[in-house]
Amino acid sequence: MNNQSNAGDTLTVLGVGAHPDDIEFAMIGTMLRLQDAGARIHMWTIGTGSGGTATLDRERIVRTRRQEACDAAALAGAVMHPSITDDFYIFYDRPLLLKVSAVIREIKPDIILTHSLEDYMEDHQNTARLVVTGAFSRASINHVTDPPQPIWDGDTAIYHAMPHGLRDNMRRRVPVEGYVDITPYMDKKRAMLACHRSQKEWLDQTQGMDAYLDDMARFARMVGEQSQVFTSAEGWRRHSALGFGPQSADPLADALGKNYRIDPAYTEWLNQ
Repeated sequence: MNNQSNAGDTLTVLGVGAHPDDIEFAMIGTMLRLQDAGARIHMWTIGTGSGGTATLDRERIVRTRRQEACDAAALAGAVMHPSITDDFYIFYDRPLLLKVSAVIREIKPDIILTHSLEDYMEDHQNTARLVVTGAFSRASINHVTDPPQPIWDGDTAIYHAMPHGLRDNMRRRVPVEGYVDITPYMDKKRAMLACHRSQKEWLDQTQGMDAYLDDMARFARMVGEQSQVFTSAEGWRRHSALGFGPQSADPLADALGKNYRIDPAYTEWLNQ
């Protein structure tokens, strides 16, 4: 496969979250750094955000959260793509897979950033699964997407973000493979997350995340401390390249250089 679908040497980066604010919480620092390295960045949340309220009806909260997501994307100069289902209905099924596959074929991303396959809620996990299969099937002529999109035979690389608290849904620690230094981007990351104003009270009531902006910053500092190099960081694990591109391909490391640190202990563990 090749990457000739994308013009020149400019990277195209797609960040995929389950809900509005997921990208800002776990991925946007890396996307902003890639943007400064010359990449085009796309933001997409599979879910509408319909579940993120205890007071508003569906139409109002969906409209509110869509506007908040667009406001955040505008701060980054990112392309924002429309959601395709409501919260709690992000299932790994054929209808959603065909829609996810269509978006991936349309964008042709060199790098895909998404949730961990092991996370604290199933919307996150299923988003990651849909993205992986949508990317894997990008060149299959008999996988007809919804809406139909031509096949794309370019290379792509998938990276999975850290679950909240660096733990999976069974409370086990999830190791970090690579750390991205997001220290210079913390103010913008915070400003983008702050666009999601409707979530402050909701997260406090349902998940005990009072002052969620401070929780985000604390999480970034925790990952940075674990890196032993950076003050604030986002952590990643690279998906297997089988079916996606060359085994040696690591475009995140190539694009970010010294601002991306691969944990040698993780590499040693992989090579055992």
